Amino acid sequence: MDELSVGERIRVLRESRGLSRAALAQMCGRGVDWLKKIESGERELRSYNLLVRLGAALQVSDLSVITGCHDGAAHPVPTGRLTHPGLPAVWAAVMNRPLSLTAPSTGPVDPAVLQGRVDQSWRLWHTSAHNRSEVTALLPDLIRDGEAAVRALDGAERRAALVALSDIYRLTGQATAYVAPAELAWVVADRALTAAQEADRPDAIAAAAWNMGNILRETSYPDEALRIVTEASEVIRPHLDDAPDDWRGVYGALQLHAAVTVARDGREGDAWRYWDKGDQVAKSLPASYVHPSTVFGRANVDFHAVSVATDLRKAQRAIGLADDIDPDVMPSRERRARLWVEVARGHLQRGDRTAALHVMKMAYDIGAETVAYTPSARSVAADLWRHAPRAMRPEASGLAEAIGVPTAV
Repeated sequence: MDELSVGERIRVLRESRGLSRAALAQMCGRGVDWLKKIESGERELRSYNLLVRLGAALQVSDLSVITGCHDGAAHPVPTGRLTHPGLPAVWAAVMNRPLSLTAPSTGPVDPAVLQGRVDQSWRLWHTSAHNRSEVTALLPDLIRDGEAAVRALDGAERRAALVALSDIYRLTGQATAYVAPAELAWVVADRALTAAQEADRPDAIAAAAWNMGNILRETSYPDEALRIVTEASEVIRPHLDDAPDDWRGVYGALQLHAAVTVARDGREGDAWRYWDKGDQVAKSLPASYVHPSTVFGRANVDFHAVSVATDLRKAQRAIGLADDIDPDVMPSRERRARLWVEVARGHLQRGDRTAALHVMKMAYDIGAETVAYTPSARSVAADLWRHAPRAMRPEASGLAEAIGVPTAV
């Protein structure tokens, strides 16, 4: 197959595996038209993340089978899921939920105290450089205590406990993203939404839908992700005129979620339309406002403009937008680290690997675990390790090793 293009290689491999174009596209989380353009050569395959997905779906052990790049180095296809030592205890707490409708006799449960613990855990998620390790250590007790509170209480107290439990499961989804098996991710997302619906709180339902949308989008169901966040927007929008700031904050977060979702599909007009809606919400809130879990606010709207531009492959615009941002106004380490990952992606799109490496090191210094457990960040690090200028290869190799990207040759 030496004489074949990348697209032709993909077509030959697909047909040899007995896969339809629709089936392979779905496995990669993309549309049939996208794959058709890749195979025909009309569109270039520039995303390392999508290349890895194709490699896994086509059951090849080395990406060079697809790319035709025979440079003497191995380009293995990652087949396993990222792991984290905190996951087993979280898994046990989620999957071993008691079937009894009565609570154990552990004393009175105060839903306000429970909510306070959840709020503190969200703050830890956004402020720690090792947020995944520290939060997963807290989650098993939070999950068990939240479930016990819901079983022990009734009336208004039970509804308050349900809101807290929904928040706990949303946080669980965030803290186990990319390391949890699919079944755990779906269980957690469904429980967050179910608890919010039982509480009959529009803001909790909207927040749980935002969380569900994240999981849908990251598991290659972008259309369903967009549907649930737009539906949640309609649920909460009639309540916004006299609503607390946090209700408007979660509504704004839904708009930004939709903006990124459609940007990844190349829908530029729709992406900026959703972003504009989020921007208008931020303008209606105090300048210093930050939503406690989604961190929606002025800074996050500006950060999302960079993400939207990057996903639309408007690298110059993304970098220009980032130049106008003061990252320190964002109180979330996790979000600041992700901003620099987006900027690094923009630099890669322009072919400037020196700048990409510089900002990736900044991202790692801000949020080591955010970088280590985010697929887009790992893709950037892998690209830099393979293609950085010779003088920068030691630094690129050091970064890859620090975040656990395979560097064996």
